[in-house]
Formats: sequence, structure tokens, C-alpha cells
Amino acid sequence: MAVCPLCNSLKTLEAQCPQCNSQLEDSGKVSDFLDPYGHYNDEETVKMGDGYPNTAKDEICPHLMVCPECGYDVVKFIKEE
Repeated sequence: MAVCPLCNSLKTLEAQCPQCNSQLEDSGKVSDFLDPYGHYNDEETVKMGDGYPNTAKDEICPHLMVCPECGYDVVKFIKEE
């Protein structure tokens, strides 16, 4: 079973804000914002309800990246390893 390198602190993602060029911060998995009790479920169940149809099949983990300066946000899909 593949794991997300960001969720498991194996890697970090460095991305710049396209609006103000500040460093984007990883705010965690999108599913954590959709279901506050989702972390009690197994990963496959969480992926079925995260709003992205291919996260389980493609082994990707959607993370919310937010700019602390201007508030810009974007979802980045992280390849699980």
C-alpha cells in the first residue's frame, strides 16, 4: 500500500504563491477539512468521499496549500509512494 510522503513527513513540498511569490504552506489533506472525524476512517474510505474521483486509483493525496501572506489557496495532488 502506498503512503503520502507529505502526510508521513517523508518529504516537504516547496511551492511559490503565483500572486505574491511567498512560500505556500501545506495545510494538510483536503479530506481533513471535509470531515473532521475522517482521520478515524481507513484511508480507502476517506478517499471515496474526498470529492476527487481518482485519488484511490491513481494513488494521489490532495493537499491544500495556502499562502500565509495573501490567502491564496490551491489543491496540489501528491503522488503516493
